[in-house]
Amino acid sequence: MNVKAIYPGTFDPLTNGHLDLIGRGAKLFTQLTVAILNNPIKNPLFTVEERVEMLRESTRQLENVTVATFDGLMVDFARQNGATAVLRGIRAITDYEYEFQMALMNRRLAPEVETVFLQPAGRYSFVSSRMVKEVFSFGGSVEGLVPANVLKRLRGRIKKGEIQT
Repeated sequence: MNVKAIYPGTFDPLTNGHLDLIGRGAKLFTQLTVAILNNPIKNPLFTVEERVEMLRESTRQLENVTVATFDGLMVDFARQNGATAVLRGIRAITDYEYEFQMALMNRRLAPEVETVFLQPAGRYSFVSSRMVKEVFSFGGSVEGLVPANVLKRLRGRIKKGEIQT
């Protein structure tokens, strides 16, 4: 069965939890597009272009994974790309409540697109991009929580004074 899926998110920054889901999604779907939402309202740390670069660097060994950006509704992006599945990660009950509501709205808007929920590996079940930025901004270690290329860029932000420490 040929199933194209998208994994939408802001990925600001990319975490090892994200990579865990991408790797597992690459095994489940014929093609997986990691779709970066361009949402300037969230005041991202990294530009969309930087996030695309980091994701491409981190997923280059996965032949059926591509990286793209989108604006607007995720279901419109899914339709434009011929995707029939959306991959979403759930770490905790609070994620489930939000993701469940979003999946139901997406089903209403695009009944042909199914949402597939995966749990990240246990060692990443507490990791979020927001938490990584917060811990890093106060000088805490995020080694092992983000890929090496992301850690390098985070350290570069400290040197430029873009992250308060």
